[in-house]
Amino acid sequence: MAALVLLRSGLARPCGARMALLGRTLGRRPAVLAAVADRSFPARQSHSSPQQGHGSSRAASLHWTGERAVSVLLLGLLPAAYLYPGPAMDYSLAAALTLHGHWGLGQVITDYVHGDTPIKLANTGLYVLSAITFAGLCYFNYHDVGICKAVAMLWSL
Repeated sequence: MAALVLLRSGLARPCGARMALLGRTLGRRPAVLAAVADRSFPARQSHSSPQQGHGSSRAASLHWTGERAVSVLLLGLLPAAYLYPGPAMDYSLAAALTLHGHWGLGQVITDYVHGDTPIKLANTGLYVLSAITFAGLCYFNYHDVGICKAVAMLWSL
């Protein structure tokens, strides 16, 4: 495989007749693989396909960037919640954790649920679960001790 990459990029050049032979054949897909690839198709499109509400690859790229941003945000929020507990941190954690979990479970649905009706049911269930999770965390933050203090209380046991 590395030799193929080197040959295609022009870093290693075979001499003479071998160059003519390799230059023509390495650039083509074998007929068997081309026929198999034409007949096979993914069981379900990625969550970034136009059928799932994303109109372009730019939208999918922005969605991917948003997922990474929330993940990095959580890396900073967790130590900040320990150092500076309070209501603002509790609600920030509730939103970020719910969004992170929603996107993660959405990927599980994308990878493992197949067929139009099961996908619609799974996505509906995911939205309901995410809404209940966020509402429950907000309720816990408002009517009880909050996420930061609850975790501190668990650690003190």
